[in-house]
Amino acid sequence: MSQPRQIVPGATYLLTRRVLRRHFLLRPDAAINQLLVYALSVSTRRYGVKVHAFCAMSTHLHLVVTDVQGVLPLFLQSFHRLVALGTKVLRKWEGPVWDHERTSMVRLLTQAAVVEKIAYVLANPVAAGLVRHAREWPGARVDVGEIGRGVLHATRPSAYLDPKNPQWIEQATLPIALPPAIEPENAEGFRHQVAAELERQEAQAHAEVKRRGGGFLGVERAGDVSPYDRATTFESLQERNPTIAVGREQGDAWRAAAAAVRTFRASYRAALERWIAGVRTAVFPVGTWWMRRFHGASVNDVVLAV
Repeated sequence: MSQPRQIVPGATYLLTRRVLRRHFLLRPDAAINQLLVYALSVSTRRYGVKVHAFCAMSTHLHLVVTDVQGVLPLFLQSFHRLVALGTKVLRKWEGPVWDHERTSMVRLLTQAAVVEKIAYVLANPVAAGLVRHAREWPGARVDVGEIGRGVLHATRPSAYLDPKNPQWIEQATLPIALPPAIEPENAEGFRHQVAAELERQEAQAHAEVKRRGGGFLGVERAGDVSPYDRATTFESLQERNPTIAVGREQGDAWRAAAAAVRTFRASYRAALERWIAGVRTAVFPVGTWWMRRFHGASVNDVVLAV
């Protein structure tokens, strides 16, 4: 049984979703980029989610978002469904698009964690040995300079979406928001922090590529791969789905956050045991999602600091 997820309004997350068996179905091209930006735009608008960073790799997606209303599972369901159905049409693909593992949702609990994970998202094509600098990646993505002031645009894709359905607007826009803890007057300083961390991660990736004696694939070759091929490089699966992040050298914050996670899980298990025993007055801890939405369980609405 998987661990319960805590869904709290206003939380910021690093989200990762992987394509089935690491096929290159999301290989960057104009049609896929259009689909991704459009699907993300309409889904965030529907559920009030704010996007801070975004990078579409050929085999997976990375996002940093804030779930303002505490409805992240509904947003993910909408976004991933639209991407999957549109991709099936564009690629003439039969069967599932997404990996069977559930979406990785890492809650970012400090500004240091937000800075590091935004840079991580943007640096992903460099770390993968595809391009030397994040700004060169031709896939759908965000640049550092767009955080807090940029807007991505996409016309409604012809793949899958019915133009007669009013929910599929013709022109969609996706504002790239500042994280909630960053005031507008501090936006430039925040972007500088992200840029510095991105530069650090790019340099780290360059050193690793050099150590391996390899090179970078380049924009043209990355765009020429077949979407039906699969990645063959080794990928460790052991540490793929953490729950929280606090940033480097944040020992005290990490210990407090880990303790809060343990408390949530223990409280959830205790409430679930009572529920299974037939006690319908069992109260689940704050952030309980599934039991509240699908079973009408009572949830403690007192948010504990982490």
